[in-house]
Amino acid sequence: MTETWYDVFQTSWGWVSAVGSAKGLRYCSLPEETPDCAVEFLANTVKGGLPAQREGAFEPFREQIEEYFSGTRTEWDLKLDLDDSTPFFRRAWDACQLIPRGETRTYRWLAEQAGNVAASRGAGQAMARNRIPIVIPCHRVIGSDGGLHGFAGPGLPLKARLLQHETALNGAA
Repeated sequence: MTETWYDVFQTSWGWVSAVGSAKGLRYCSLPEETPDCAVEFLANTVKGGLPAQREGAFEPFREQIEEYFSGTRTEWDLKLDLDDSTPFFRRAWDACQLIPRGETRTYRWLAEQAGNVAASRGAGQAMARNRIPIVIPCHRVIGSDGGLHGFAGPGLPLKARLLQHETALNGAA
């Protein structure tokens, strides 16, 4: 079994918690109002419960997510540990990372990119089970009607806020 650890840290958008291993980042929360909410989200998400805490273990991630929130980071320089994921989910998450900042794609597009044009619902499940939101930008995936659908944690208002943030940055570029 892979050794893992977690930590929680504050950003300009709220508290974020993360779980990682020597291979990379395994899980993270979206920004939450309190550290307890961020940790509770992870505790309900991580298979087998939270591992031991290692304060400061995710400093590079904290720095990068803060740069994203400030508008200076457009690409991530992080190792991800997603080895225990299904092949379809991995392909969907990989495809999701190809969506440019400030742009959106449909669940159908994501299913096509993941290798199964008929698996729009499966692509939706991959986004619903996205363990590393923002880094794997599931907020950029929308319904075929152009509407915002499904978003964990703080919900659709945060999805809309992230898209508005990125669109504003693209307009300023």
